[in-house]
Amino acid sequence: MNADFSTVTLAQLEAASEEEGDALSFGVIGLAPDGTVEVYNATESRLAGISRAKMMGLPFFEAVGQCMNNFMVAQRYQDEPVLDDVIPYVLTLRMRPTKVRLRMMQGPESRRHYLLIER
Repeated sequence: MNADFSTVTLAQLEAASEEEGDALSFGVIGLAPDGTVEVYNATESRLAGISRAKMMGLPFFEAVGQCMNNFMVAQRYQDEPVLDDVIPYVLTLRMRPTKVRLRMMQGPESRRHYLLIER
């Protein structure tokens, strides 16, 4: 897949093989409609220090991404059926504060919600 943080589309994320997702230079977390982790790429695993095996099936905003369980991130997936927005953010849970850019994506053509993280 030839895409970067700003240009990747929902269709590309949905169609990507595990290997293609792992080759991306930014973190990709794909969530089922109930918020459980279904996609966790190698870049995010390496940068977050959490293995893919530990992440799969966890309720992301309750078990791992509690610092994003708020109106700026988690609530937007509930409130906005079509979403493609980039926001500056600071990750704080279990790490020193880390400035990132988050790209939140979802739409009717996608079976998952996607959270992209650029460090």
